[in-house]
Amino acid sequence: MNAPHLFTVPEPAAASHVPAASWRDGVLAPADEILAEEVPVAMVYNGISHAVMLASPQDLEDFAVGFSLAERIVRNPRDIHDIEVEESAHGITLSMQIAAGAMARFKQTRRARTGKTGCGLCGIDSLAWFEREASLLDPRDGGAHGVDGRLAPAALHRAMTALSAHQQLHHATGAAHAAGWAGWDGSILCVREDVGRHNALDKLIGALARDGVAPGSGFVVVTSRASFEMVQKAARAGIAILAAVSAPTAMAVRTAERAGVTLAGFVRGERHVVYSHPQRLTRTD
Repeated sequence: MNAPHLFTVPEPAAASHVPAASWRDGVLAPADEILAEEVPVAMVYNGISHAVMLASPQDLEDFAVGFSLAERIVRNPRDIHDIEVEESAHGITLSMQIAAGAMARFKQTRRARTGKTGCGLCGIDSLAWFEREASLLDPRDGGAHGVDGRLAPAALHRAMTALSAHQQLHHATGAAHAAGWAGWDGSILCVREDVGRHNALDKLIGALARDGVAPGSGFVVVTSRASFEMVQKAARAGIAILAAVSAPTAMAVRTAERAGVTLAGFVRGERHVVYSHPQRLTRTD
């Protein structure tokens, strides 16, 4: 494991000073505010543009790898041969060179997503595609096997509490989510931040994959609600436990149940609610 890469907490470089006016105690006064940056980030594979995301401009190589894995454009980080970060006046382009097999699947997927919609109801194909993607998850996607009863509730709460100390961008701006990787004792081992909660999780998944961290060696805590997409990304990365400080959606719970992911919400103080596969959180210290 390449610890110097994995365990380095990113500096809040993705922030800018902005002049403003602050109203406090009945007085309006000039203020210098620190705000999170949000820039368009284009994902380009072998010269083909795939998506443009609004994201924090830090940990971009992690973002490229995590997004590619979560979207199943590549099956493992070795399928990405090169990542080039190109900045311009319009945003940032992440140009990736991917393996031939991955590129063939990528082109086929793009054709399926952009099929004809002759009736003019362009949402029909999108809904059909969504249903197909949701149905493809199976219990092996949450594939950290052999972790039943591994996580003590105290360790879960220890990790969520400790996550705050690593949120440098959020502390500077108040506008960033975090996704953290924790060991079974609740110690925080890696954190990635972004203005988007999905992006933060993608960056974390990318960091873990680049360092060869086994998905069965810990769990994920996030400073957001847990949506379908968050569960899907965790499942595809083989992560068995996803814990959120806020609520999940009902679709997220159904997805977690189907994909074999333990989903916990409202992890605050000494309280949490487990919505799926509770057998992994039964051990006590």
